[in-house]
Amino acid sequence: MKYLFTAILFFVGFQSSNIEKQSAFQEGEWFKFEMSYSGLVKAGNATLSLKETNLDGKGVYHVVGKGWTTGAIKWMFKVKDRYESYFDKETGAPYKFIRKIDEGGHTKDIEINFDHEKKLAEVTDKKRKEVKSIATEQGVQDMVSMYYHLRNNIDISALKQGDEIQTLMFFDEENYGFKLKYLGRETIEVDVNGSEVNVKTLKFRPYVMAGRVFKEEESLTLWVSADKNKIPLRIKADLAVGSLRADLVEFKGLKHSFQIEF
Repeated sequence: MKYLFTAILFFVGFQSSNIEKQSAFQEGEWFKFEMSYSGLVKAGNATLSLKETNLDGKGVYHVVGKGWTTGAIKWMFKVKDRYESYFDKETGAPYKFIRKIDEGGHTKDIEINFDHEKKLAEVTDKKRKEVKSIATEQGVQDMVSMYYHLRNNIDISALKQGDEIQTLMFFDEENYGFKLKYLGRETIEVDVNGSEVNVKTLKFRPYVMAGRVFKEEESLTLWVSADKNKIPLRIKADLAVGSLRADLVEFKGLKHSFQIEF
């Protein structure tokens, strides 16, 4: 069950580069996901919330993502994760990222501060009491700000089935090339805010590293609402052992109306 919530927070998102003018989101947006393991056992919950604040005199969005195990899974493998990101309201560039996790006794407490002018990330490992400066590249995102960046910057109207989208993410102490493939449109049935509805979606295939956690590079499938919100509705993952499914079950504070099929 390790990395279960990391997958949720990383693969949850998707037309202009100016956030304030054509944003897909707004302050007060909040999501709740329920996760199940191998289609039968409830594994846990995750939430994602967005607020406006100031950081060092800059207007920013502050995102908090939380994940935790529940029920029988909690007694076998306890998870309590917290992720935070502060990113610029105008440009979407991340300034600060916090990752504080406890996954079955595997703990991390990391803070990353980005200097985009110098193209540096200052990584503070609070557990080990270490500080490192690592070179980054232009346009780098953290794993949470990436979600909002994609929602605002992918031009859905120009997407064709099979297209691949590539961008750059900094995670822990490394730069990663992030890539996902567009699989087309699909209408799915979801149960959100207490109602079963059909929703038009965009289907994506994020590429992941095959090995100990995921079976292969194309182990993940993601469904995103095909409206102006582009909110994550469902994630399926084939793991090295079993499978994981996450479903959006509650939301509030959407900027645009949520489009359903009748």
